[in-house]
Amino acid sequence: MSVTVRVPAKVNVQLAVGPARPDGFHPLANVFLAVGLYDEVTVTPADELRLTCEGPDAGQVPLDRTNLAARAAEALAGRYGRTPDVHIHIAKDIPVAGGMAGGSADGAGALVACDALWGTGASRDELLDICAELGSDVPFSLVGGAALGIGRGEQLTPLEVGGTFHWVFAMAGRGLSTPAVFREFDRLGEGTDIPEPVASQELLAALAKGDPDALAAAVSNDLQPAALSLFPELAGTLATGRAAGALAALVSGSGPTTAFLVRDPESAAAVAQALLASGTCRTVRTASGPAPGATIAGR
Repeated sequence: MSVTVRVPAKVNVQLAVGPARPDGFHPLANVFLAVGLYDEVTVTPADELRLTCEGPDAGQVPLDRTNLAARAAEALAGRYGRTPDVHIHIAKDIPVAGGMAGGSADGAGALVACDALWGTGASRDELLDICAELGSDVPFSLVGGAALGIGRGEQLTPLEVGGTFHWVFAMAGRGLSTPAVFREFDRLGEGTDIPEPVASQELLAALAKGDPDALAAAVSNDLQPAALSLFPELAGTLATGRAAGALAALVSGSGPTTAFLVRDPESAAAVAQALLASGTCRTVRTASGPAPGATIAGR
């Protein structure tokens, strides 16, 4: 028997970052939107815990117990007094190290798959609790749709979305370390008064209305200056997308993927073509959101 779970990527339509806390974490107001790029995580009984991976950039995915999918299996097994003896296979389509929560998606997918395989019957709240222990973005990968995350991003409030939003994502030629981006954020903000993060009411209203123009006027990412400081070439990618007709252009999360909000699928195709032709990115994907969270796709 095996269980396969499908899990979406995310884009941060707002990422407001507060000053570093004593524990090193930053308070966030993080507005997540799940988009239709998916990883599929399949778990099968095995003699011991092991991982395999296929798909674009699969060679960059760790196959040891640092992988969030392995940690998810261990966490659920530990709560129910069993050993995490499963083979976890990840079919990747979410960009690796791209700021789109691919690793978090795999953690949420493995958790849901193991729960179904083992028949543990964990409640939604218990699964979300384990997700929060695994990482800040993992709970949203479980929930999907759109949500406001506060705290470290793990305390979620679902958000209403009144329509479909179309996106183009440009993948960079190299990765960016999330901790390094936060360190650069701290360095750039040294000596300044960084306010506590709050969600933009204009942005939440734009999501609820399904209005791409209003959303374009409200998207923001407080980590973007830090990402651009560490990876200046991203500025050229952003400029190319805007010139090709994107309504808005921003770094996705901690980067280095750049995200372009467009009006419709035809605009997405035009922006994607311009980005590819420019040579300012490695590859391009189009997707729309909101998309559902972790969902069992097969048994």
